[in-house]
Amino acid sequence: MGRNVFIVTPKNKEKSNKKVLYFHGGSYVAEATSQHWDFIEKIVNDTGATVILPDYPLTPKYNYKDVFNMVVPLYKEIITRVEPMELILMGDSAGGGLSLALEEKVAEENLPMPEKTILISPWLDVRLTNPKIDEVQKHDKQLNKETLKLAGIAYAGEDGINSYLVNPIEGDLSKLKNVIIFTGTHDILNPDVYVLQEKAKQQGTSIEIKEYEQAGHIWLIEKNSPQEIEQQAYQEILGLF
Repeated sequence: MGRNVFIVTPKNKEKSNKKVLYFHGGSYVAEATSQHWDFIEKIVNDTGATVILPDYPLTPKYNYKDVFNMVVPLYKEIITRVEPMELILMGDSAGGGLSLALEEKVAEENLPMPEKTILISPWLDVRLTNPKIDEVQKHDKQLNKETLKLAGIAYAGEDGINSYLVNPIEGDLSKLKNVIIFTGTHDILNPDVYVLQEKAKQQGTSIEIKEYEQAGHIWLIEKNSPQEIEQQAYQEILGLF
């Protein structure tokens, strides 16, 4: 497949031992945007961490199987070089869903787990069947449920529409640790975050939710919400390093 894996290191700050495996959003159909790169550069230079960003396969040419055929071997390679306690898994939107699904897959294979998982506005269920989504849709100026469902169907391919690898909300959550989710109330993906938290609780796992009133989808990256909300959330992310 010949996909690239980008490694971003700090320019103006002493390099720390922290490594971040980051999956960008884009409905599984779009490349990382300039806003993604700006956000990652800021994280790197403010924390000293190194960010590993895979250019994973995109729909409609590829589906979730192709993605996991890339990211699982990549994860296995990373943990041969990086202490799990120094590894953070991170992603936004579709990349947030991919991050969580990968962690569930890692747990299923009994591989060393990342120390922490940070999800920004994660897409947890491509089927988008939560009835609360329609209420939030009135406030979400970025995402459209019906358009997003089409992207999810393409990502799922012929047989993946109910797979936990596509919908990590359906995965085994019992082995997860230190999962922190940043979500805004004006994001149609917000209601599923609470479904995930409740499912995790039933499986004996705690998922921390940091919710921001009137924040839109991936507001930390696209800066589409009040600046004070963006700054508050960003400082909370820095505190996780």
